[in-house]
Amino acid sequence: MSLLITVRGSAERSCPAERGIVSLGAHVEGSEKDEVVARAKRALDPLVSQLGELQQRGALATWSSDQVRVISQHPWAGDRRSDEVVHTASFGVRAEFVDFEKLAGFVDHWAGRDHVEVHGLAWDVLASHRRAYVAEVRKAAVDDAVATAQAYADAVRRGRVTPVEIADPGMLGDGSGGGGAAPIMAKAAFADLSSDGGPGLRLEPEDILIEVSVDARFTTD
Repeated sequence: MSLLITVRGSAERSCPAERGIVSLGAHVEGSEKDEVVARAKRALDPLVSQLGELQQRGALATWSSDQVRVISQHPWAGDRRSDEVVHTASFGVRAEFVDFEKLAGFVDHWAGRDHVEVHGLAWDVLASHRRAYVAEVRKAAVDDAVATAQAYADAVRRGRVTPVEIADPGMLGDGSGGGGAAPIMAKAAFADLSSDGGPGLRLEPEDILIEVSVDARFTTD
């Protein structure tokens, strides 16, 4: 009588960060709508110009920018709304850098500018490399499943296992959940000084952890 063995295999790999994704935004408030929009554009234009130059030099892979948007509202003053109208102009920018030294200089420059805020900075691998990394880790996860199943078979004095089903977690119909490939974007780590000890920002990229789990069924005689 054949024996059915169901196991989960897993594997992971740490990859050096290959790109840094930074998000910035600006918010300008005032009582005059046209003046608020003009101030926001004055903040946006040099930022966009710098990103264009950096892209031409190969420092970043891609970037995008929102148009300046305006919201007008009556703010609350205590328990009642004010009669005055406050206009808020805002925009957002997202850029993916592959040159981390240029990224550090960019963040250091714009983080100190009026009305501009750095919303987030994260590390990741290049999208063009992700498929190859995941494929490598997935193979290792399958190898782990085979080794685990064989260990069970050896423990009950059975022979070599033969795979009959392999799937992402939760797809074998046994109700078990979980994820398949799980690449993780690491948040940014900062240091206050540049690498030469002078003033400025030094970025310390964290490795990207790619994890894969697979469910598998095997038979053995």
